[in-house]
Amino acid sequence: VQLQASGGGLVQSGGSLRLSCVASGRILSINSMGWYRQAPGKERELVASITNGGNTNYADSVKGRGTISGEFGKNTVYLQVGSLKPDDTAVYYCYARLRERWALADYWGKGTQVTVSS
Repeated sequence: VQLQASGGGLVQSGGSLRLSCVASGRILSINSMGWYRQAPGKERELVASITNGGNTNYADSVKGRGTISGEFGKNTVYLQVGSLKPDDTAVYYCYARLRERWALADYWGKGTQVTVSS
């Protein structure tokens, strides 16, 4: 299973970003998908997640600014974040939690850099 993220880059403070992530390969069923981010010198943190049933979860840092959505029939998850701040600068990683034959398994994308200029 591979995850390919796109949409990162350089964005001005106050702007917005839209990230996409597509999972491909041997996928039986997706339990959830989401995004983490890791800023330099900091631990990786959850940004947002969405389950197959549409339940969403957001980090406090993006609540009110971020929207996660999924097209699980296309193995795809999206993340939109507005009112960007320099603190949003990080490498953003998408993940997919797949329901495999006997258990759940997590797969990760390679990450996409988002840099917010002040």
